[in-house]
Amino acid sequence: MSPNILFVLTDNQRHDLLGCAGHPVLRTPHLDALARRGTRFSRAFATTPICSASRASILTGLYERRHQFTFDAPPLHADLALASYPALLHAAGYHTALIGKLGIESRGVGDIVSIEDAAATVPAMFDHLDHYEHWSEHGYEIPQPNGDIRHLTDLTGDKAIAYLQSCREPFCLSISFNAPHAQDDDPRQYIWPEDENELYTDAIFADPANADPAYFDALPPFLRESESRRRWHLRYDAPDKFQRSMRGLCRMISGIDRNLGRILAALDDRADNTVVIFTSDHGMFYGERGLSDCWLPHEETLRVPLLIYDPRAPRDAVVRDELALNIDLAPTLLQLAGLPIPSTYQGRGLAPLLNGETPPWREDFLCEHHFPHPGIPQSEGIRTRDWKYFRYYQHDYECLYDLRADPCESTNLAADPTHSHQLASLRTRCDQLIQELGP
Repeated sequence: MSPNILFVLTDNQRHDLLGCAGHPVLRTPHLDALARRGTRFSRAFATTPICSASRASILTGLYERRHQFTFDAPPLHADLALASYPALLHAAGYHTALIGKLGIESRGVGDIVSIEDAAATVPAMFDHLDHYEHWSEHGYEIPQPNGDIRHLTDLTGDKAIAYLQSCREPFCLSISFNAPHAQDDDPRQYIWPEDENELYTDAIFADPANADPAYFDALPPFLRESESRRRWHLRYDAPDKFQRSMRGLCRMISGIDRNLGRILAALDDRADNTVVIFTSDHGMFYGERGLSDCWLPHEETLRVPLLIYDPRAPRDAVVRDELALNIDLAPTLLQLAGLPIPSTYQGRGLAPLLNGETPPWREDFLCEHHFPHPGIPQSEGIRTRDWKYFRYYQHDYECLYDLRADPCESTNLAADPTHSHQLASLRTRCDQLIQELGP
């Protein structure tokens, strides 16, 4: 019997923002329960730390340089959409649905500019599509016909539950919460559901690693004057603002966790045949180096939470430390459904790791960001188990970090002559991956 699939994706949630990952303040009981029954990947990454490109990678199992989709790019090509995990599950008989933020556009036949118009691709991907692109004009606070205000996270939970009450099996429901993304056009930035008002009121959040102004002063000018610094001023440039933002961030994640509990309860007797996957599109800076948001290829932005619960797999809590990527999600979803993985996919199915196997695994991966924006530098690099190399290629600026000795990436070793061999080796390996993986 084919399993049902519940795929839950959040926006801008860093890897350590889970109770089960050891966060000292945040409480996520429903996510922690999934981790206790399933597998948590402690080294999971987005290959591109920005939502549109990462979401395209999640759908297609491809690196950004292969699918070539990001903000302001042409819509995702129909050939790629038709090879996406929802399209292949749909073709195999799954009832497929997406509720929440889609984050991409898909090009069909002719002059098509949005996924709603792509009649050739949308029915092949989703039987049911109830989506929004970021927010409506109301942001997180949505007026209701009776005059009430409902939070977008709660409405997304309501819609997911309504779908589960009427869908046929097997189903693949992809739920994409916009939270905990800040609402950039609102001075409050972090806006949480009312149910979470009383959480964390007495919590005091420690300053982030590398928050001392000396770390910001050491950055090159193109980073000190970047969009990341502008957004830091919106959220973290004063102690009281930092504390409010961090409380709001945690309340938003607790709102997701509460709604996930509601959704899981709605599965009823289908829970024993439903695989649950939870992850985020990328991480984020919360004041590290005097910066905010994503984009830059540091650990804070690349690393994401990843939990997988398969009721057919061993039930004991398992933590795997293999390098798991967003491009692995599409092949994993197909693998869990018993379907073949297309040879065009660049990710690997994680199902063997869920079953306790130890197959040969990747020792490195390419990280990249090619969105053309005057305030966001483009980059490409490589992350191994112990080292990180990347370059802002428009600025001829390289970075090298020893992650064993310096997990917070405080000291750039690229100009240190004692590490010139390591720099050259990783630069060569980065070039090799680009040649292997590029279009």
